[in-house]
Amino acid sequence: GVGALIFASQIPSFLGFSASAGLMAGLSKPEDWRWQAIAVGLTTVAGIWAAPRLTKAVPAPIIGLGAGMLMYLGLGLGFPEMLRQSGNPLVLGPVGGGIGAFWPHWVDQWKSMGAIGPSDWKLLLVPALTLSALLSIDTLKTCVIVDTLTRARHDSDRTLIGQGIGNAASALGGGMPGSGMMGATIVNLNSGGQTKRSGLFEGCFVQVAFVLFGNLVGWLPLGALAGVLMAVAWKMFDWTSFQLLRNRSTLLDFVVIWAVIITAARFSLIAASGTGVALSVIIFLRDQIRSPVLHRKIYGNEISSKKTRLPAESRALETYGGETVICELQGTLFFGTADRLYVELEADLKRCRFVILDMRRVLSVDFTAAHMLELIEALLRERGAFILFSHMPATLPAGRNLEAYLHKVGVTDRQDNVKVFAELDEAMGWAEDRLLEEHHLLPDEKAQRPLELGEIELLSGIEPPQSLAAIRTCAAGRSVAAGGTIFQRGDRGDELFLVRRGEVRIEMPVGEGRHRTLAYFGRGNFFGEMGFLDQRARSASAVATAPTDLFVLRRSSFDEICKERPLLNETVLGRLAAALAVRLRRTNVELRSLHDA
Repeated sequence: GVGALIFASQIPSFLGFSASAGLMAGLSKPEDWRWQAIAVGLTTVAGIWAAPRLTKAVPAPIIGLGAGMLMYLGLGLGFPEMLRQSGNPLVLGPVGGGIGAFWPHWVDQWKSMGAIGPSDWKLLLVPALTLSALLSIDTLKTCVIVDTLTRARHDSDRTLIGQGIGNAASALGGGMPGSGMMGATIVNLNSGGQTKRSGLFEGCFVQVAFVLFGNLVGWLPLGALAGVLMAVAWKMFDWTSFQLLRNRSTLLDFVVIWAVIITAARFSLIAASGTGVALSVIIFLRDQIRSPVLHRKIYGNEISSKKTRLPAESRALETYGGETVICELQGTLFFGTADRLYVELEADLKRCRFVILDMRRVLSVDFTAAHMLELIEALLRERGAFILFSHMPATLPAGRNLEAYLHKVGVTDRQDNVKVFAELDEAMGWAEDRLLEEHHLLPDEKAQRPLELGEIELLSGIEPPQSLAAIRTCAAGRSVAAGGTIFQRGDRGDELFLVRRGEVRIEMPVGEGRHRTLAYFGRGNFFGEMGFLDQRARSASAVATAPTDLFVLRRSSFDEICKERPLLNETVLGRLAAALAVRLRRTNVELRSLHDA
């Protein structure tokens, strides 16, 4: 848009007609064009185009400007009126300057500023804010282009503060506010300027030229200046934007670009910036509405929590696990996606008893989406179903605490059918426990008694009875308080642990005092089988989550009793292999579901 404005604004000078008549009016009257101005402008453009092929020591705009001035002087030999500065519409004309006029100008400027009253400040406020916004956008836009060309990185805050100080100093001297203009910056870079000092020197040289050579500057041909600026504007324009027309998915981006250009040319840069932002917001909302809000949906009979269940419990969860649905949400939940979320969950809301919403990938939630979650909660409450939230981000990208926000708007303030869990696995485990409890497969923990050796699933029903008695002779009992460590990662041991009562968590250290839970083992289950089989260092740690009673079976002691009972070794290791196969098969199913997601 800036390039189009620069190009259009220089057409009157390039063609030699008065800009006061208007661009379209001037273009419609070729008889008002001055062929001398056109000749000078074309010579300037040709000089800029040919300069890189001739030398790189002198900037192309300088060569082009020199060529245009030579053409003007050559034409002046045949048209003497062109060698007159006063009243000559083909040259810049007197610009003032000179050492004698420099100091009085400063004095007059300070006097005029002292005469500004309160009413004047009110008139200045809106234009000042408008210019500050426009010039800041223009400077930052130029900085992005410079970063691309120089492979550097600008400091936006420092740049805008410097621009503000520079504009304030310029105003004190009677200057006009300005910005880091793309045209002049590209000319600077193309001319060899590589550091910020080049811009500083440019300003100093312009001031020196104004003071010392003000009268000579007035002889610059307007056609030559127009040719330089039009060449710069041509380079500013991104002609590759037409490639956006090739792909239907980028057609709207092309529309945005040309809407900004047309608005800039027809109205103003402020209107063009507003148009571009508004259209970009619309395109962004369109993309957000089209983007999926459901990362993955899976049912409880396809995936399980990290609690390792007994065979009877696992079979029950495979049968009734479909009453639980796990939905991992993602992206932005707002008025444009709230309805889509409900549509994708509608069938499950009417059928499932437990709806788990994992929020870890959610970026933002607005009031409309929160209201939709409230409606989902109300619908489930009418059916006696539960809604479970997990992984509530403490801080969203916008800085909002999601759990606190949902509580304030009334989504999670109910305690009867709404639960909030820190981890997805905790929510899944809670839903599994409720299902098992309903089918009388989850014993009351307070009423639990420690299991005897023959009641442990792994050793249940071993024949002959003497084999179980032999195992009992080498199985030591151990009690661990809640939070107690049974073994740590890296410990060497050959024990197999049988859980008589309580629960054990297997965890993997992940650094900085944090751990990742791998599995839970409850009453009647076993763990530590890898060390029992290969006697190598433990790959994870085991911690009791509740007061726990264990049977500890050492491999060395077990091997001793198996010397007299070879079939016992085959029986126990066979059962151990079968139990591990069941665990591995279930793990494979879960890994496949995660991969498919």
